[in-house]
Amino acid sequence: MHVSIGMKAPDFTAQTTFGPIKMSDYKGKWLIFFSHPGDFTPVCTTEFVAFSQAYPQFQEFGASLLGLSIDSNPSHLDWVYTIRELTGISVPFPVVADRTGDIARLYGMIAPNASSTETVRNVFFIDPTQTIRAILIYPLTNGRSIPEILRLLQALQTTDEYKVVTPANWTPGQPVLVPAASTYEELVERQTNPTELGLQCMDWFWCYKKINNQS
Repeated sequence: MHVSIGMKAPDFTAQTTFGPIKMSDYKGKWLIFFSHPGDFTPVCTTEFVAFSQAYPQFQEFGASLLGLSIDSNPSHLDWVYTIRELTGISVPFPVVADRTGDIARLYGMIAPNASSTETVRNVFFIDPTQTIRAILIYPLTNGRSIPEILRLLQALQTTDEYKVVTPANWTPGQPVLVPAASTYEELVERQTNPTELGLQCMDWFWCYKKINNQS
């Protein structure tokens, strides 16, 4: 199955390191659902440490974390315990056991040309309505950027709250963009009264706006 942006996140029930969960348990909140190739691997271990360290930031933005790999629950438990023993960091989010690979296939987490037995590094941004809003895919060999995942989460939330879009390289606190004018009347208004509209326009289709009392 191929999932894409705009689809409802397929529901499932699974055993995790925190007990049984369903995807639908996360309805009403943001969720970062991510896969990793395998337990007790160096890149994945650094990612889990990084996700765990950033967990309070995800919580600040109302987002939960949920990991998955095609490993057993005992393997997950042993791995997160080992991470705590080695680093002092407890993994504060559940990890899904997907020994049969059914969930991985449901979400298209397996890239057959890369590996038929491991999931690549997928990241699904799922909003409170359980709609998939963004998907990032990293190869087996390279770890994810947690700051980028946080940045994109905040960009999506900013878009929803203010009905705006974000420019290239946008970071929280910077001006956003308003969607291009859709009528001639709106075009003329932007050209003649951008200041009254709270806009700084390069042209009629390219206008910036400050939010959150930005100075």
